[in-house]
Parts: sequence; structure tokens; C-alpha cells
Amino acid sequence: MTTEISYVKSPRQTSSFLFTSTMDVCASPSPTLREFGCEQNLLSRPDGSSSFVQGDTSVLAGVYGPAEVKVSKEIYDRATLEVVMQPKVGLPGVRERAREQCVRETCEASLLSTLHPRSSLTLVLQVVHDDGSLLSCFLNSACMALIDAGLPMSCLFAGVTCAIDTDGQVITDPNAAQEKESRALMTFAIDSTERRVMMSSTRGSFTVHELQQCIAVSQKASDKIFQFYRDSVRRRYSKTL
Repeated sequence: MTTEISYVKSPRQTSSFLFTSTMDVCASPSPTLREFGCEQNLLSRPDGSSSFVQGDTSVLAGVYGPAEVKVSKEIYDRATLEVVMQPKVGLPGVRERAREQCVRETCEASLLSTLHPRSSLTLVLQVVHDDGSLLSCFLNSACMALIDAGLPMSCLFAGVTCAIDTDGQVITDPNAAQEKESRALMTFAIDSTERRVMMSSTRGSFTVHELQQCIAVSQKASDKIFQFYRDSVRRRYSKTL
């Protein structure tokens, strides 16, 4: 039996193990990531959209709002964020609902939702193809869609997935076959300002040292993703200016 645990850290919370893992970042080897691809503003109806590709994993994201919110869902001091996740085939299930919560609470931690009280924000995520590291691809696609929508954010975030194989080796951005053969799978959302862990979702069995090692690798890998964000946005706006 495998267990799956999700943890979202509030911006005001601190965690002691983060300091240990940060010290190991420089000593850890450079993580290997699959090739990235991103296209923004490709959908006409949403206020912001993106298509994000990691290897053979591909996700579409669309952001709607700020818009009018139902009275039953209205929050007087901030915007209401709803995340809808659609699988490639069939209807969403328990796994999709868990991933929706991870993405929603990560977005809530970075969005300045108090600037849009009594309004609604909707983020729709559509799986195009799943070849591993799907949750991290959801996070990266969501971040690029929020950027495209021009919503105010305190920081950006990057999703990184790590797998631990039977030999105890850490594999970053694993594909579906590597995920299936691993004994533990972890996904982290890293913020762009202090490289803190905003969210973690874990499955399988692992030691505290392996958790710290995966956090360190994810923090280091996030540098490449944030650089890709900058390059992608720069290329887009350099064509319009």
C-alpha cells in the first residue's frame, strides 16, 4: 500500500528542515530536467492561458477573472479561487481533487487576492498528455497562465518532481516509467524569492535524509525553471514591442 501526503506551507510558517536542505544545495549535483516548452495567450476566451510541456507531458491552463462571484462563495476580504482539473479521458476522480487542492493552495499563497475582494478567479487545467511529473507540470502551467492574465502576485512558483528509485538515487523530473519503478515520489512548489517550499506532495516510503536531499535538488532545479520563465516572457514581449 502506498500513501500520499500533501502539505501546503503558509507564507508566515517556517520549517526547520528547510534550513538543513538549503545548506546541501551547493553540494548536490546539478539536476537533470527534461526539455521545457511554453506558449502563452493561445486561447481566446480566458483572460490568461498557457500551454506547458515537460518532456512528453503537456498541460493546458486557462485563467478567468476577476469576475463576479456567487454569493455563497463570496469572501469579503479577498478573491475566491477555484481550480478545475480535467483528465485526458473520463471524469475527474479523487486523485484530480487532491491535485486541485495542491495547485489551488499554492496559487492562493502567491496571489495578492486581497486586491480583488468579493470576486472570483477560476483556473482550468487540462491534461493533454501524461508522461510523468504531471503535478509539477500543472504548477508550472498555472504560474505561466497567471502571469499571462496579469494578476498581481507576491512571487512566482515552480513545480519540481523527484523520484527515489530502488537504489536510493534521486531522479528529477521523472517520466511515467521511472515513476512506476520508484519507491517514493515527491513534488514541491518552490517560490522565486527565497526558494522556500510552498507545497509538498509525497507518496511512498523515504527517510528524512532523502526528503532533505529531494528538497535541495528541487530548490536547485527551480533556478532553471525560473530562468525559463524569464526567457519565455522576454521572447514573447520582444516580438510585440
